[in-house]
Amino acid sequence: MMSSERPACGWLHKLLVLLVKLHFAFAEPLQPLNGTGCTAKGPASYILVFTGHWSPQAFPKQYPLFRPPAQWSKLIAASHNRHFRLWEEGSSASPGVQSFAEVGVTVELMKAAKEARKKRTVGVMYRTAGIPNGIGHSSTEMLIVPRNPLLSLMVKMIPSPDWFVGVDSLNLCEGNRWKQEVTVDLQPYDAGTDSGFTFSSPNFPTSPPENITKITSQMPNHPANSFYYPRLKELPPIASIKITRQRRTPDRQTSISNHILPNSINPQRFSGNNAKLFLTKNIYIPESI
Repeated sequence: MMSSERPACGWLHKLLVLLVKLHFAFAEPLQPLNGTGCTAKGPASYILVFTGHWSPQAFPKQYPLFRPPAQWSKLIAASHNRHFRLWEEGSSASPGVQSFAEVGVTVELMKAAKEARKKRTVGVMYRTAGIPNGIGHSSTEMLIVPRNPLLSLMVKMIPSPDWFVGVDSLNLCEGNRWKQEVTVDLQPYDAGTDSGFTFSSPNFPTSPPENITKITSQMPNHPANSFYYPRLKELPPIASIKITRQRRTPDRQTSISNHILPNSINPQRFSGNNAKLFLTKNIYIPESI
């Protein structure tokens, strides 16, 4: 009796092993809970540099020279996962995006980010100082974690009805590795909430609001538009960002942070051009802001 049970047990064991092997052979690989595919070990430190290229030479039509001259608002950015969107081309602007794109106010954006942080879909909010010229630089240091490896940001064009530049859900992680350097050329976007055609157009609310769209050399297709250059196939980049990974990992950051070079208070002029680098001290900004 016992001799007949042993072969049966051996057969069942082999069958079980075979089934387990087949399961792992055909099963899909496990995905991180954030849905981004990032399996990097530990956080990554980056320096984000925003550069404005908005010059009268590159964009001569109706270039704002005064009241106010061409300039950039503060940069607002968020690290997050796929369950959060700061803004999205082809979708309607949230109240926060509308208020920021129209008047540069961040209150509603921060409220939305604060709620998202409770759900752990947003990691850290970042910002840089505004740039009082069309050409210039601003910078912030970022600490990105595997749970929230996506980066979205916005910078308002001043003056403009509701125009901004930015990136939507840029993934800084590839599989189990952090990207070392990313450069993105930026084009202007229309938030779809103001129907003004020129940089200095008076307030003209769009009713009903339209979706966020990219502004091109031929769209909007109207000669009065400040970006209408029908002879150009595409607009030159009006701004760009460069994200560079740092070797060291910074100290734990607050929910909103800025970056500055040590002991630097005043804007520093770059040699060889008129660009300026604007950086602000690391400061704590309460989440209630």
